[in-house]
Amino acid sequence: MAVLLEDIVQSVEMWLKLIKKPQPYVDPNLDPVLLVPGIAGSILTAVDDKNGKEERVWVRILGADYKFRTKLWSRFDPSTGRTVSLDEGSRIVVPEDRYGLYAIDVLDPDMIIGRDCVYYFHDMIEEMIKWGFQEGKTLFGFGYDFRQSNRLQDTMDRLAAKLESVYNASGGKKISIISHSMGGLLVKCFMGLHSDIFEKYVKNWIAIAAPFRGAPGYIASTFLNGMSFVDGWEQNFFISKWSMHQLLIECPSVYELMACPHFQWEHVPLLELWREKQDCSGYSRTILESYGPGESIEIFKQALKGNWIDYNGESIPMPFNLEILEWTKKTRKVLAEAKVPHGVKFYNIYGINLETPHSVCYGSEETPITDLEELRLYEPTYVCCDGDGTVPAESAKADGLHAEARVGVPGEHRGILCEPHVFRILKHWLKAGVPDPFYNPVNDYVILPTAFEMESHKEKGLQVTSLKEEWEIVSEDQVDLDDMTSQKPFVSSISVSQGGNKQSSRAEAHATVIVHPQNEGKQHVELNAISVSVDA
Repeated sequence: MAVLLEDIVQSVEMWLKLIKKPQPYVDPNLDPVLLVPGIAGSILTAVDDKNGKEERVWVRILGADYKFRTKLWSRFDPSTGRTVSLDEGSRIVVPEDRYGLYAIDVLDPDMIIGRDCVYYFHDMIEEMIKWGFQEGKTLFGFGYDFRQSNRLQDTMDRLAAKLESVYNASGGKKISIISHSMGGLLVKCFMGLHSDIFEKYVKNWIAIAAPFRGAPGYIASTFLNGMSFVDGWEQNFFISKWSMHQLLIECPSVYELMACPHFQWEHVPLLELWREKQDCSGYSRTILESYGPGESIEIFKQALKGNWIDYNGESIPMPFNLEILEWTKKTRKVLAEAKVPHGVKFYNIYGINLETPHSVCYGSEETPITDLEELRLYEPTYVCCDGDGTVPAESAKADGLHAEARVGVPGEHRGILCEPHVFRILKHWLKAGVPDPFYNPVNDYVILPTAFEMESHKEKGLQVTSLKEEWEIVSEDQVDLDDMTSQKPFVSSISVSQGGNKQSSRAEAHATVIVHPQNEGKQHVELNAISVSVDA
């Protein structure tokens, strides 16, 4: 009986062109890949200028908040565009171990319990090694000081040198860059400022979850409340939101993630405040004020004008930094003018299906804001849109570039880096390893198993087994499939029987296969099967 159900499943799998995956191997013919992380996605080490002693300051669990405040707190220098650590006796560097991969793999290598919360590219690195990539030969990483501007010349120089070294290490093969989150802005800045170098060394650029037009809700609340990079119980041992807040106010990179004020948003992201106002008669009433991306600047200025920190006994003002804002305007110009060079292919993967902060609201009709400097004490509420929980899909899709493909994948902003769907897409675009068992190169579609259920029970002397399995087909040829959305589901039946004898029982199995046409180049395939056997 079980054999009959297995025959049905194998028949459907053969119809979907599924094949067995062989063991991974090292493939010397692969083009090299360079992984570029987003904000807070690189290990940072403080090096003592006197004795050369190195100490990891991001990420760490033990003594995290103290080391963060003493080593990473910084001030922006408008003459250089660099944010400079307050600790004058040390400098911040990014480890280059494992060809740059160490700094972007597991952000706290010493962490044992709950280690997955500090994974960055870890799962993707392991997956790519299975495809035949090899560290130092075809797989490399580029970590950077994420406090700095995405167009800081020092970072641009480091990336140029990295591209050259990867190109040489791989025997003169052009590189596929995979960037995540803010790393996409860094790569786009480099492409805009050094298009000749980009064209010389880069073959493909794949941007994942990039906030091309900003992360409006997330960044607006960051300026007023700070942010946490760790959820759950680990927050108790990590960096406080207040400490993070004081750092980010002086980070050009964060200002470069603000909502783009000139982008044609479907709905303009707003900063909303419930405030108590007096009318001309002297009566108080509560009203909801709304501020667009440009108008919000004045609110940030007022809310942070009294913000300060104590560093080694010295009071240092930390207001909203208008000099960084001016620097950011030039960064936006670089991003707006960047184009994909001839011969380079650009791909965009963005997250969908999660509630994502778009507009931010402080106070309520019952408890209005009376003092803007107290905004930091209020918890924000959000008006959300579709996205990855951090970056709206609308922003991530609006790369402003000629793209070979743009694909929306259900997933959380950082978690998307370990999504099997993303891995299969990357594997196809990179032409890595052996043919994907869920990818049919003839019909050019990806087949993803989405559900499997199997139950078995006895009833009146009969052995009854039921099975349900589902697949999702994602096709690049979306025109014909989109036309199918108006059609009814396609239904087909399969029947298998087995005669009884002394060695085996008599059995029958019946199955129904339903193909549900959907939009966006997708089809849903559902298999329902049941088998009944009687002992001989």
